[in-house]
Amino acid sequence: MVDLSPSEPMPRPANRPASEHTRRLGSALRQWAARGVGVVRVLDRHGFGTVEPGQLLAGNAEGETAGRLLLGALDPVAVPLAREAAPGRPRVADAHVTEPDAVAAGLACAGGATLLGHALPAELAEALGAALAEGRPAALASTADGTAHLVLTGAELTEAHGGLGTEAADGAAGEAARQLLRRGATSTERLTAEGVDLLLDLWVPVPTLLVVGSGAIGGALLAQAELLGWAGRAVTELAEARTALAGFTEADVLVLLDHAPAFDALLLDGITGGRGFIGALGSRRTQAARRERLLAAGLSERELARLHGPVGLDLGARTAAETAVSVVAEVIAERAGRTGSALAGAAGRIGA
Repeated sequence: MVDLSPSEPMPRPANRPASEHTRRLGSALRQWAARGVGVVRVLDRHGFGTVEPGQLLAGNAEGETAGRLLLGALDPVAVPLAREAAPGRPRVADAHVTEPDAVAAGLACAGGATLLGHALPAELAEALGAALAEGRPAALASTADGTAHLVLTGAELTEAHGGLGTEAADGAAGEAARQLLRRGATSTERLTAEGVDLLLDLWVPVPTLLVVGSGAIGGALLAQAELLGWAGRAVTELAEARTALAGFTEADVLVLLDHAPAFDALLLDGITGGRGFIGALGSRRTQAARRERLLAAGLSERELARLHGPVGLDLGARTAAETAVSVVAEVIAERAGRTGSALAGAAGRIGA
């Protein structure tokens, strides 16, 4: 039995574009995994106003740190906890931030927090770091005393690393994490699973939408991205687009508007790179000509199947705004493993 109603819930703001520091945090976890990693998380807090969930600070014995807690306001307490974390010796510490220091850091008001610092075994640090760096969903569940840890990764959080002491606790924590994943937002929760008090941090990657080309549809796509809480940018030059695509994670989205054959190189990069959602607009004639060029360039039929072209669901869109809705609808459906059919005709769970 999983209780997802913590006594002091942490506010969950609407999704915002994922900042680069989360991906840098993942890279640091992977880099330090073999040498030993300590992490610090927010176990409980009061005050500070609205705070983004999924707060994590990592450090190693050499004094390096990555990530942040409450915009760095808790660093004086959190950084030593991370650097001194040792296997089997979790630590809990209280921190208080005054009003001037909180406001200077960008928080709304003063507050206090109870921090949990613990070592993260190499396998778990590698698994969590890879997911964060590559833009895949990930969860870190720990007993509230910091003695046992479970990392869940994968599109449905089905890949498990470590454990919480019993199969029942692992299963209950996994169920709770997947329930939260269906909400589609990064979360931090205190919960009880099979009688065990747990701290659960879930990271849901937020897409970055790369629009290549110009025009009304591009503007409408960026407006849709903003509405959804995605990051978005538009470029028109091939070189700039290829550079941006090279930094893609699994969560990111390319929509190519430009029909010029020169931009086939961008699609080749995206299809063979294997990361993210690759889509292209264009008429049936444009799509057929593009397809022949890509096959001639060496792509196989299987590889070409990764290209969503023409991108978008068949909604009968006529305006730029409606076209943008159809495009983001296909992205959402693809991420959820759905076909985009009418809910009235669906037999499965609604919204899951």
